[in-house]
Amino acid sequence: MAIRDPEDHNYLIAPTPQGEGLTRAVKGVDHEGNPQEIRVVEERPLTIYLNSREIVTAMTIGDHPNYLALGFLRNQGMISDTDRVTGIDYDEELSVVVVRTEVETNHEEKLQKKTRTSGCAVGTVFGDMMEGLDGLHLPDTKIRQSDLYVLAELINRTPSLYLAAGAIHGTVLCQGANPLVYMEDVGRHNAVDKVAGWMALEGVSAADKLLYTTGRLTSEMVIKTALMGIPVLVSRSGFTAWGVEIASQVGLTLIGRMRGQRFMCLSGEDRLIRDVAS
Repeated sequence: MAIRDPEDHNYLIAPTPQGEGLTRAVKGVDHEGNPQEIRVVEERPLTIYLNSREIVTAMTIGDHPNYLALGFLRNQGMISDTDRVTGIDYDEELSVVVVRTEVETNHEEKLQKKTRTSGCAVGTVFGDMMEGLDGLHLPDTKIRQSDLYVLAELINRTPSLYLAAGAIHGTVLCQGANPLVYMEDVGRHNAVDKVAGWMALEGVSAADKLLYTTGRLTSEMVIKTALMGIPVLVSRSGFTAWGVEIASQVGLTLIGRMRGQRFMCLSGEDRLIRDVAS
């Protein structure tokens, strides 16, 4: 199984570890008392508005604010497929992004149902997100074991903020053995929302896609992936019991603890094509 060089792969959107304002040099000392200078990730507030209503202030690295705002609102069920987005305006000086729809939505009611979840950064989920799973049927998309190994190797070797500074989560939208869009942020939910926003603005189908994340496979990660219509969710991290339960209910293929050529599939194993000799 040939492993490609990350420099030979053309992401539609790739991490920018050297991007302006994403990291800062900080001086400190190591375990032996020697002075050191390292790069640390910047985080800054971004306030998201839906029309005239302030929705949330998220801590983020600051890249792709339009994708983050739209993806957040869609993943929280505050903008549906039937809501026509007429504009997304970002004010860098004020750190504010406003998503405008043709008609007012029912976001006020949803704000009353807001709860705090196990996530970091924008770790909020609304009580009626589970309702969006009722009657949901994910595409019966197969995934090759060999593709998983190629993806893991390629993604883990791609230059990223994680490799440059740590303290960051990554989420990658993939098709077969090809990673397409690689988003990073201080919270795994932010990274997923950026992918969702990009897919919505570009009109990208989810039916034949896979989502790879560096974060834990929690209930909210599973719900967001399912509501995006993506049938396969993969992580190098572990699971929560509720995440596994929801994945089984909606027929999401859930693969975690992806390390080298080892992984665990706790849901949707029937979609997995084992094409690598053990």
